[in-house]
Amino acid sequence: MANTGLQVMGLVLGVAGWAFGILVCVAPWWRVSAFVGDELVVSQVLWEGLWMTCLSQWGRLQCKVYDSGLALSGSAQMCRALCVLSLLLCLLALMLSVTGLKCTRCLGDAHETKARLGQVGAALFLAAAFFFLLPVCWTAYVVIRDFYDPNVAAPLKRELGPALYLGWGVTVLMLVGGALLYLGSASPGVPAVPVFGKGAKGNPPSTAEIKPEKVFV
Repeated sequence: MANTGLQVMGLVLGVAGWAFGILVCVAPWWRVSAFVGDELVVSQVLWEGLWMTCLSQWGRLQCKVYDSGLALSGSAQMCRALCVLSLLLCLLALMLSVTGLKCTRCLGDAHETKARLGQVGAALFLAAAFFFLLPVCWTAYVVIRDFYDPNVAAPLKRELGPALYLGWGVTVLMLVGGALLYLGSASPGVPAVPVFGKGAKGNPPSTAEIKPEKVFV
């Protein structure tokens, strides 16, 4: 039978992952520039995200949205698309999961249909976690690769921004939430009471069908 506690817990984690995922997607904290040569520059820090860049200089923060999305690199456009796709899947999973909760009355007493909707919503949360993990890991790989590449100039080197660490946390929330929601949305079991009738095979005859045999002395 469906477990309401697991369903609600999984849904809460999935919603938290979706909300933090929106924050990670729009935040300009994916990559940070703080090094020029061997010296640490504290007066000027450049933050780069998927949609904008921010320059922090002497305590003042100035942000600018990218002029053209087509002018970005192919990897940046791919990261944008995957993040948006992940968030849309989370939104669809949220609607299906709420409909499939055992404690809601959206579909009346259609427990089997609600359980299937809950499982579909859980699968969408898992897929969203996978699509969100791809751009985060790819960006981290590119940052680390360029940082240790001697052919990349020192002013162009970047470090991992806090949004990447938060993105890994978002992935964990979506994964755990989807798993709990799937386990809590198990299909209702078959009733243990046997069904007797003409369509049943191997069922013992009812007492009304048993006729007493005549005994001759």
